[in-house]
Amino acid sequence: MDRLIKKIKECQNPTVAGLDPKLDFIPKFIIDEAFESKGSNLDGAAQALLMFNKGLIDALYDIVPAVKPQLAYYEMYGWQGLRAFYETVQYAKQKGMYVIADGKRNDIGTTMEAYAAAHLGEIAVGQKNFAPFGSDALTVNGYLGSDGINPLLDICKKYDKSIFVLVKTSNKSSGELQDLAFANGKSVYETMGDMVESWGENLRGSYGYSTVGAVVGATYPAQQKELRECLPHTFFLVPGYGAQGGGADDVKYAFDTNGLGAIVNSSRGIMCAYKKAGCDEKDFAAAARQEALRMKADLSF
Repeated sequence: MDRLIKKIKECQNPTVAGLDPKLDFIPKFIIDEAFESKGSNLDGAAQALLMFNKGLIDALYDIVPAVKPQLAYYEMYGWQGLRAFYETVQYAKQKGMYVIADGKRNDIGTTMEAYAAAHLGEIAVGQKNFAPFGSDALTVNGYLGSDGINPLLDICKKYDKSIFVLVKTSNKSSGELQDLAFANGKSVYETMGDMVESWGENLRGSYGYSTVGAVVGATYPAQQKELRECLPHTFFLVPGYGAQGGGADDVKYAFDTNGLGAIVNSSRGIMCAYKKAGCDEKDFAAAARQEALRMKADLSF
């Protein structure tokens, strides 16, 4: 998590750009070029995703510290889409960006070890080790308990990687389960937050935050404030800004007194800024940059 915080301080911007592309979001000229090169098929679709992502990364890497590609948007285009995911991760890292793979993986034992190796670690093939995807962090679902998190902790320590555990998510129905109270009066999300803080107890970095972060939605600012006070060593990944309705006032409680402690995600707001602005589709990258700069100013508390 220290590496992420250093990038945030370097850019003076606690923003992560979500790279959740699908063909509906991509300018037609990119799709036409990709289909002409690879065909009107899954290969062509994956090529369009990659071209779009590279254009966005080129426009953002010097002002935005991190990107967060959501795996579902790549998996929907088959193995070709996963190749585009891999190449997106590598391109962003070449540009110096921190990469959060948004997969919300959830399993136990050796299966979780396999997820960890795929996205954060390495796998031995013959006499060599390979990093399959090579992301810097992975979102995970902790609702299987410690059996689903412990396999990740050694990987995080060994390879200097991080995880973000779902605690209080931004979706409307999250309260159906996460707000339920146990007999001791604590809610499900509070209990999960306590577990996250505990899981990271021995993995704290120079800024005081552990490699075990929490996903805490912008759409629930009261709970966000409560969790920030209760989880002083847990770094927050904050979805829900922009398209889901969250604004600067809704995310301010995620930050500590030093202005650190959280990174705020915007996906469609940045990716599709050219549509909202009504500008020429060939200016999609410039529009994304302008939206990222606007968001940076909005988050300058």
